[in-house]
Amino acid sequence: MRTAGRRSNVHGLVEFDVTEASRRIDALEAGTGDRLSFTAFLTYCLTEALEDHPRINAYRDWRGRVHVFDAVDVNVLVETTVDGERMGVPHVVREANRRSLQSIHEEIRAAQEVKDPTGLSGLEAAAFRLPGVLRRLVWRLPQWFPRRWTDTAGTVAVTSVGMFGSGGGWAVSPTNYTLQLTVGGIDEKPRVVEGDLVTREFLDLTVTFDHDVVDGAAAARFVDRLRELVEGAHGLAAGDDG
Repeated sequence: MRTAGRRSNVHGLVEFDVTEASRRIDALEAGTGDRLSFTAFLTYCLTEALEDHPRINAYRDWRGRVHVFDAVDVNVLVETTVDGERMGVPHVVREANRRSLQSIHEEIRAAQEVKDPTGLSGLEAAAFRLPGVLRRLVWRLPQWFPRRWTDTAGTVAVTSVGMFGSGGGWAVSPTNYTLQLTVGGIDEKPRVVEGDLVTREFLDLTVTFDHDVVDGAAAARFVDRLRELVEGAHGLAAGDDG
């Protein structure tokens, strides 16, 4: 977090209407008995938005050069068992922009079933015993060796604070990624739809950009596209409206 705090991060606190997405996920669960991962759905929408705005899937190195990547490797936070306790651990979904929503869902579910996924090799364990000033050098890999960093940690990130409790809320956090989505809670709020005041479900989402790579106009266009995909329940079957 010390290293990430030195980056030019800009945070956008937004709300997306996920009423239709939630309805379709419920319908799919009723038909299959399996609850679709909401993280998988957001990841799928994220990769589709990046297909339209590919220069956001990039890092800027210490020389000022921007490295744009074809593959969208998404580092997601999955809740699994570590030393007998449930906690969130990172998992990279490789080439998510070339995957189906179902494929992403199955990989996340499989990662959740793996116990103690953070086992360290002898060399990695030794690295954690180094002084903090040396350990923090690892987190400067995005600037020094962007491609090496993507091999380890992916190109973009999706993390979650929704697991901390019910209701809405945002989180603002430093990040080493050019783009990170921090998923908050889902809350019910009134909204005017076609002239009628109705209750809708809103997802609180923090969209964080590295302003050294992404300017404000590009960030706004990306968020608009992401909103369109999420609120349109992109990739989810319409199901039975009856």
